[in-house]
Amino acid sequence: MNTDQDRRQSQRPVVGYALTDPAPSHAAELLPIRQEPPPNLSAQPKNHDAILSGGGVSLITRDKNSRISYGYSSFKGKRSSMEDYYEIGISEVGGQMVALFGVYDGHGGFKTAEYLKKNLFSNLKSHPDLIKDTKLAIVEAFKQTDTEYLNEEKGHQKDAGSTASTAVLVRDKIFVANVGDSRVVASRAGSAIPLSIDHKPDRSDERERIEKAGGFIVWAGTWRVGGVLAVSRAFGDKLLRPYVVAEPEIQEEEIDGVDFLIIASDGLWNVLSNKDAVNIVQDIKDAEAASRKLVEEAYGKGSSDNITCLVVRFEK
Repeated sequence: MNTDQDRRQSQRPVVGYALTDPAPSHAAELLPIRQEPPPNLSAQPKNHDAILSGGGVSLITRDKNSRISYGYSSFKGKRSSMEDYYEIGISEVGGQMVALFGVYDGHGGFKTAEYLKKNLFSNLKSHPDLIKDTKLAIVEAFKQTDTEYLNEEKGHQKDAGSTASTAVLVRDKIFVANVGDSRVVASRAGSAIPLSIDHKPDRSDERERIEKAGGFIVWAGTWRVGGVLAVSRAFGDKLLRPYVVAEPEIQEEEIDGVDFLIIASDGLWNVLSNKDAVNIVQDIKDAEAASRKLVEEAYGKGSSDNITCLVVRFEK
């Protein structure tokens, strides 16, 4: 996210899982490697002035020819406070294993982003149609989480919100769901493939949606909804409803052929292009080292925001 002034005027890794390819369907399926309770990753890091990084979750096929590993890095950077959160969740749902990787970039404080980390994946796991209709489940889980958060915020004068960029792995599919201007980019044979499109007020379809709802956007250093918010979709932001919404746009990808994913807050994308980010990660096989390098590069290029990113590698 941009700084609050720009955007709004006014751990340790989880346990490993195996990615198997059972006959005869050849559809990838996540299965646990070992039974251990996942650690609590909901707390903010204590030392915001240092880069928090980690990784090491591995998912392997039954024939051990491929695996998935992840790395995360998060840095307060030049901001006075830390409002980014990230999430890595792996759980069994309906006899299948589901993985979620998410970056939540708060504005107006970290409260909304923290709420998403604590509740979004939980609500998604609880959806009865997650396995058979994943897109529907994602849309309804996002709506449920937003509604429940707004209900909790009734009577509170301070307004806060958060973006959310998530990649949900179910069988052999990647479902990328995005709200706001955090972003997910894939690498296929070295090419950068955007799997989300930033929700900015001046995007023609977003502007049309806002104006049809009775809202407006104005230029105030950047384009802003109601002259206030520099993203057109977000969780929270109760004072800007119904113009700002938490409805995700979803893209579906086959895992096969994807080398890796980069999921990051706009503290990274403000200074690195999709191609630049993919080129940086391309030759760094360790996912944690790759995520850390991206954060360091973004900070070195002058990012003035919190910077958080996840790298998820699909290897054979």
